[in-house]
Amino acid sequence: MKGSIKQRFQSRLAERQSQALYRQRPLVSSPQAVTMTINGQAYINFCSNDYLGLASHPKIKDVVCKDQAAGWGSGAAHLVTGHHHYHHQLEQALASWLGTERALLFSTGYMANLAVQQTLLQSGDVIIADKLNHASLIDGALASSADFKRYPHLDYAALSRRLAGTEQQSLIVTDSVFSMDGDLADIAHLTQLADQHQAWLLVDDAHAMGVLGAQGRGSFSHFGVTPAADHILMGTFGKAFGTSGAFVAGSEVLIESLIQFARPFIYTTAMSPLNALATLTALELVQEGDQLRARLNANITQLRQGLNELRLPMLESASAIQPVLCRDAAQAVSWSEQLKTAGFWVAAIRPPTVAQARLRITLSASHQPDQIAGLIEGFAQLTKQ
Repeated sequence: MKGSIKQRFQSRLAERQSQALYRQRPLVSSPQAVTMTINGQAYINFCSNDYLGLASHPKIKDVVCKDQAAGWGSGAAHLVTGHHHYHHQLEQALASWLGTERALLFSTGYMANLAVQQTLLQSGDVIIADKLNHASLIDGALASSADFKRYPHLDYAALSRRLAGTEQQSLIVTDSVFSMDGDLADIAHLTQLADQHQAWLLVDDAHAMGVLGAQGRGSFSHFGVTPAADHILMGTFGKAFGTSGAFVAGSEVLIESLIQFARPFIYTTAMSPLNALATLTALELVQEGDQLRARLNANITQLRQGLNELRLPMLESASAIQPVLCRDAAQAVSWSEQLKTAGFWVAAIRPPTVAQARLRITLSASHQPDQIAGLIEGFAQLTKQ
């Protein structure tokens, strides 16, 4: 039935509000850091993906401020006049660091995941994906020409059966660290299954890159696996690197194919050259960041110990992502608001993003022990209600 936009969406918006699922954008008026001004109030921030505290690092600021010759805007797509030498240097540095033949920059991780699946797969192929993969991986699969199947979360026996039961060219798709649960895929097992069944493997390493592995190289390094020709690694800069953008790392033929055929790469403006310069500096800090990673791990241990003593329902996560499960969306929103009143910004994550509502705590190397202790005390007060 024809009608106005207002008619189509008014009831849907009202329904979302009635279910305590309505989303709003917090207004930030301070640099990204552990302490932030949000909606005009000061908070200790436990929602950021700035895992190593690099988003406001003085070395990155200094490099960008001292080199204004490149200009801020890239002005065009990479294949026109947008591919600056800072982009080129960053791609080379990433490939060398990760031990792959090449790397290719994207403006966002979402675009990178769309590009790989749309470009790599054709009709008659099949994507076999973890049930809890990020939305960008799901959308990339749906936008491809391949069949799309999923296996239960981290159930590699089920994945093996699916692989054994198909003659189609298969692409296994997984997050490494899962963004809502914080748990970790077994990359060593997945590479074995991929090799055994002549499948390809795409790993979204957004929440592991910079945090796990030697020099923060991510999940492959964490599991002692060297990426092979049919392994594809996607990483982002908007988390542990503290900048923005993303990349795909892999074989020469993969990267060249993405350059030639990937619509999300071809038909978009390149990231800012100064962002690429900032990310080159961030890469150096990540490589040298063992102390930052040690502080982050100490913060994770402190938080988990404190919340476990309160007997709060937590998921098994050793990552910087620490979910506290809630009874329903209303409780998640209520607890989030009460923590804000106490000075802590902790996001309520609700359906349909997740099946069970939760508070999603994310930790940074920049959090201080007294700040984490304060958050634990905030939860202690909630449990007394």
